Amino acid sequence: MDSIGDRPAVLILEDGTIFHGKAAGAIGTTTGEICFNTGMTGYQEIFTDPSYFGQILVATNVHIGNYGIKDEEVESDSIKISGFICKNFTATGYSRKMADVSIQEYFEREHLVAIQDVDTRALVRHIRTRGAMNAIISSEESDIEALKEQLKATPSMDGLELASRVTTKEPYFMGNPNAKWKVAVLDFGTKRNILNCFIERDCFLRVFPADTPMAELKKWDPDGYFLSNGPGDPAAMEYAIVTIREILKEGKPTFGICLGHQLLALAVGIPTFKMHHGHRGINHPVKNVISGNCEITSQNHGFGVDPSSMDKFAETVEITHRNLNDDSIEGIRLRQAPAYSVQYHPEAAPGPHDARYLFDQFIELMENQ
Repeated sequence: MDSIGDRPAVLILEDGTIFHGKAAGAIGTTTGEICFNTGMTGYQEIFTDPSYFGQILVATNVHIGNYGIKDEEVESDSIKISGFICKNFTATGYSRKMADVSIQEYFEREHLVAIQDVDTRALVRHIRTRGAMNAIISSEESDIEALKEQLKATPSMDGLELASRVTTKEPYFMGNPNAKWKVAVLDFGTKRNILNCFIERDCFLRVFPADTPMAELKKWDPDGYFLSNGPGDPAAMEYAIVTIREILKEGKPTFGICLGHQLLALAVGIPTFKMHHGHRGINHPVKNVISGNCEITSQNHGFGVDPSSMDKFAETVEITHRNLNDDSIEGIRLRQAPAYSVQYHPEAAPGPHDARYLFDQFIELMENQ
């Protein structure tokens, strides 16, 4: 594989905007929907978050790779982003003695195409103005028109079902079989640290593929159900919506995060929508409107629950959390079932631990049951 050196690379957006930079990671060409993350740390956890499947990630933090890569700090078994864009890329050196490899070695091992030395401030301002769109990165092809033709063939994230691409293929167990609680996990692209948060609270987990029917889930006789995070358009996941409706009929505690939050809303009739450019970072303020407390949260989503429809569901659904930047819906709970969900990531990987209490609430629901 070629070394990066000063090899040129190019980024082309769907609207025709072009950014030039230098190659990083693997040499090649990649496409996906462009998005940006405002976090200053935690890049490895972000790279391996299955919710990013199909997306090209822009880091707003200027320096990436400076503390290296530690093999155990992952949220899944491989990098899930489609490509990466940054300003300063610390390819070989890193400050952390406990790191295993450099970010360049990591990207080459995972075959991730990236571009560095890009004016990411200008790029992020463009995305904030024009919205999310598809993009292409190439460090092997210099023909702009040929790359534009390849970009045209990239499917839109709107209407795209991706959970089936990242879910487990077979059910598996996690935790202590003698734990107090049994929790069935519907894996739409779950992060490992979410599962660890349940295990730390004396839960034994069985993680099921995304399309597992209710009859199969029920055979295990769990005490509660968890609806995981994941990529793609929730409205394209009718199979999951049907299963969640059946879960709610059973009346057992149910907790959803991110995509699971959106699917819970769809299951009770509340529509979702594609956001202009989404929320991604570890510094997003959210207000718990029940307690009045504010939290700094970790976020990664490009779809949301439609706030304009909530008045129709006021008797059955209560809004529990609001985003303080744009007043979008960050949490709901059902009034007639032991079910609730949040749009953000309380497991905090990466991110602050302000919202870890949400896992404790789930344990309380099972205790009350």
